[in-house]
Amino acid sequence: MLDIQGVPKRGQPVPPVSEEEEMLGAGDAAGQPEEGMITVRLKFLNETEELALVRPDDTIGTLKSKYFPGQEPQMKLIFQGQLLHDSTQTLRSLHITDNCVIHCHRSQATVSSSPVGPESGGTSQEHAGLTPPIGNLMIPVFVVMLALIWYFRINYRQFFTAPATVSLVGVTVFFSFLVFGMYGR
Repeated sequence: MLDIQGVPKRGQPVPPVSEEEEMLGAGDAAGQPEEGMITVRLKFLNETEELALVRPDDTIGTLKSKYFPGQEPQMKLIFQGQLLHDSTQTLRSLHITDNCVIHCHRSQATVSSSPVGPESGGTSQEHAGLTPPIGNLMIPVFVVMLALIWYFRINYRQFFTAPATVSLVGVTVFFSFLVFGMYGR
């Protein structure tokens, strides 16, 4: 797991480094980036950042596997407003240079990479175990409700006032225009 909480936010002051620490760090290769490496800032939705040390010839897939192991399919990387979905592109080809910011988002659902073909005999919803959307049933339910109300209006006239009848006619006309507008094309 990434320790994104420990990274200071941009704009916060960096603690001062003593001369002794500078001298010790100057000879240490871990304190300095290797030759040919660039630093990329990975910024998350909670405004935390992590610094990633990568090569310009590394691919998006390499970056995901190095910094998000086991979460590669869920991670969405965004650079300059563009979703980086092609994991074979290199950072150099995307013009990602030193100190660039890549926004990171971890989605909850995983995307299935195996498309369902017509020869499989079913729809993708059947294979994914998803239920059909309830919204598809709203028009038939509304038609049945209107039919029942009209039935009661005709058979039990004494319970419907003039404004109720006018309202029922208005709702029926509006619904008819709506349905014919949606499906009449």
